[in-house]
Amino acid sequence: MIDWNQSFSYSFPTNIRFGKGVIQELPDFLIEQDVSKPLIVTDSTVASLPFFGKILRQLDLKGLEPEVYDKMHKNPIKSDVLQGKDFYTKTNRDSIVAIGGGVAMDVARAIALSINHHRDLFDYDDLLGGDQYITEHVPILVTVPTTAGTGSEVGRSAIISEDDSKKKRILFHPKLMAKIVFADPELTMDLPPYITAATGMDALTHHMEAFLAKGFHPMCEGIALEGIRLISGSLVNATHRPDLASRSKMLIASLMGAVAFQKGLGVVHSLAHPLSSLLDTHHGLANAINLPHGMAFNYEGNESKFDHMAFAWGLGSQAGQRFLEGLSEINRELKLPESLSDIGVTQDHIPTLSQLAAADFAHPNNPKTVTQTDFEILYRKAL
Repeated sequence: MIDWNQSFSYSFPTNIRFGKGVIQELPDFLIEQDVSKPLIVTDSTVASLPFFGKILRQLDLKGLEPEVYDKMHKNPIKSDVLQGKDFYTKTNRDSIVAIGGGVAMDVARAIALSINHHRDLFDYDDLLGGDQYITEHVPILVTVPTTAGTGSEVGRSAIISEDDSKKKRILFHPKLMAKIVFADPELTMDLPPYITAATGMDALTHHMEAFLAKGFHPMCEGIALEGIRLISGSLVNATHRPDLASRSKMLIASLMGAVAFQKGLGVVHSLAHPLSSLLDTHHGLANAINLPHGMAFNYEGNESKFDHMAFAWGLGSQAGQRFLEGLSEINRELKLPESLSDIGVTQDHIPTLSQLAAADFAHPNNPKTVTQTDFEILYRKAL
């Protein structure tokens, strides 16, 4: 049995300090790295919370000189990154600390890339072979997650949208990985139930899609099943009856999800991404609503894999169909909206959403081919 009052160190895929209170180690780590002027990248909500002010005070007490950058959209766009780069340069920063959820992590990672790489930001788009241009030094990046969903703190990619078209672009390179992650479950304790639920369903989606994704990667599949097991025993409690154990398990599951989906994602993320870019829907919520429908699309031909996921969820053997049918009930138990119409989507949105989904980067790894017509049908079912 794990004692959740202890702290732990491990490396996979980067160095992680996990446990209650590890955030207090951040100032000394920066000093050990011989940096003193970190740019703290976060969103405006996190910047207003008491724990964030405490982190800044701890940095000040150690003689460090932090500056805060929190100008970013709920779904980050290129101009957010460019403004951050200008702020980093004008304030003479020497390192970056990302504190928050996936948005802060993506913006921080893209800023880090841009400091010594001066081509147009989207020249580095991984889907266009842009990783070949990532050749220069990247500033020290430290990540501090405050939500348990994207797992972006352990990732090596940033998803940034074009300002006008809102098309999502992906920046990816091992140099963009954090030097260290300080994963302190206490920082997630005050998350409201709605955000806890939505980000938790994001983590579940990562594990399920990674497990189902095409290709051969048994390590990622094993991580995905363990992540599903952790979420099954902690998401509801973390949402409605939060304690250190449930928050710790969700934070670990979130980290693991970002490792697992190195194998790939799928149809659910391609359904969700256009909702975020076009309608500014919270990414985790978009995944939660579409998860039952995307998984129903994938079920036929993948029954044995659904049985494995059901077993990890605690439903016993050969319970894949029951697990699939229970996905909507999970949303109800978490008190999340169950349909796209509940969040303002109309029939008029579907053609554009379907076109964006068909162009999305996630579904080529889906175990079944998804056409634009399939996306239209799935959106209508979710409506």
